[in-house]
Amino acid sequence: MRTPNLADRLSMANAAKKAQLERAKHMAEDPERAQRLKARDEIGAARNRRITEREAARRAAREQEAAELAARQAAEAAAREAERKAREEAQARRLAEQTAREAAEVADRETMLAARRAGRKKKKRKGY
Repeated sequence: MRTPNLADRLSMANAAKKAQLERAKHMAEDPERAQRLKARDEIGAARNRRITEREAARRAAREQEAAELAARQAAEAAAREAERKAREEAQARRLAEQTAREAAEVADRETMLAARRAGRKKKKRKGY
């Protein structure tokens, strides 16, 4: 067997290139390959749609939770405000009642003092 020279190697390389090109052309023109590529693209598109749907569902769930939290916080704030107002009104009522009692006590004392003064004047007039 002889050793291939440069010309032999070049011709073998060109033949290998041509054979590789022919295989590539044949594979590119193969209808089954086109169907496989189409199916692969459809699978990828379906996967991307599912991912997008899941992400949209997660986003909607987060938004729903945020809305529920905001509503719950608003309700709690309204309840605290109503409770504060009720306490203030009760305190104002108690203060008004206390002021009315004190005014009544002052009026009773004034009435008693006036009665005593009137009684003393009578006694002085009679000469006791």
